[in-house]
Amino acid sequence: MLPDVISISPKVMGGTPVFKGTRVPVQSLFDHLELGISVDDFLDDFPTVSKEQVVATLKIAERLLTATNLNTIYEAVA
Repeated sequence: MLPDVISISPKVMGGTPVFKGTRVPVQSLFDHLELGISVDDFLDDFPTVSKEQVVATLKIAERLLTATNLNTIYEAVA
């Protein structure tokens, strides 16, 4: 699922994770949400990103944050 939604390449935005097929950093979605900006407004701001990509990205984040081994994952990236 991840490779279908997010792309990481040193040739695109210096390796920053972006929505596949775009130059839009995934972080920009979370920045928008943190500021209280809706998904629809995010999609208006970044028309190259599809709603399906946003939904899939949020599902990936949910799976990571609700994983039974979250402590292990956190320790690995902290």
